[in-house]
Amino acid sequence: MDKRYQVFVSSTYEDLQDERKEVMQALLELDCIPAGMELFPASNDDQWTLIKRVIDDCDYYLLVIGGKYGSTNEDGISYTQMEFKYALETGKPIISFLHKSPESIPSGKSEQDQEKKKKLEQFRELTKKKLIKYWDSSENLGSVVSRSMVRLIKDFPAEGWVKSNSAIDELSLQEISRLQKENNDLKLRLQAVATEPPEGSANFSKGEDTVSISFTFNAYDPYNDEYGKFNSCFDLTWNSLFKAIAPDMIDECTEKDMIDALDELLVQYQYKLHRNARFGGLEDFSNIHISQESFNLIRVQFKALGMICLTPKRKNGKFAQTYWSLTPYGDYIMTQLLAIRQ
Repeated sequence: MDKRYQVFVSSTYEDLQDERKEVMQALLELDCIPAGMELFPASNDDQWTLIKRVIDDCDYYLLVIGGKYGSTNEDGISYTQMEFKYALETGKPIISFLHKSPESIPSGKSEQDQEKKKKLEQFRELTKKKLIKYWDSSENLGSVVSRSMVRLIKDFPAEGWVKSNSAIDELSLQEISRLQKENNDLKLRLQAVATEPPEGSANFSKGEDTVSISFTFNAYDPYNDEYGKFNSCFDLTWNSLFKAIAPDMIDECTEKDMIDALDELLVQYQYKLHRNARFGGLEDFSNIHISQESFNLIRVQFKALGMICLTPKRKNGKFAQTYWSLTPYGDYIMTQLLAIRQ
């Protein structure tokens, strides 16, 4: 009889969102049912009571540890560690996935507090009481989870859920049908995140639509025999603007990096200035720089289109900077625009 297994996925959340998506996708491809607190609606129960109930309902417990210890209770114990200890106490089959090189994790995704660092290391040691595997990237984690879960299910058979055509009673049929629909909806949702624009963005300007981009530049005016600063604008497509900034955002970039990329794009169009009746007599064009107003417009538009997102991050544990990165949908659009076709 074919079975589907429910797996509780435990980890810190904010720093491991990409990793959790890879784990969820791997479990769905194994026809398992992932259970994580972000997938459940609000409840009247207190948080810890609900967590224990969900773990009780699961067949397996899966833990992912990165560089964060996570939020803690009043005793200073992280909720992630509490979940692990509860699964351990209740005899759940457990497998933990530890980052192979925690010292290489970016500072923004690592504990800066020394006490939490120590607790995280102790937690890592605690997990070694059960089966552990190592990972070093979100993509690598997905493949490690797939292989490891197949082995865990074989070594520790669980009760699981049977398919609807094998169910015994009407209640079982209804419950399994609901879970199958939920499983399919999750698969579709994960696929849609990477290939479809966000809801409500259909009427926004995009693609080959043009937008006027204002900028400043320096040039020599031979008529007055002096150098000066001038203002102008180019009409550019949203696709050309996105192709300029997207490659730098594969692994996060600062707003300065984005501005520099846009300035380089404007330099490529400076020949248009020679054709302009106002600037045709100028020489030695230099220091082309996009206006703050146009940069703000570009940033807001691509965020509204669901192609880029903010990534708050700390540099050297001291100075906060605003970073931007591609969303899964933005990564998909970049690939369509820039990948070389046959």
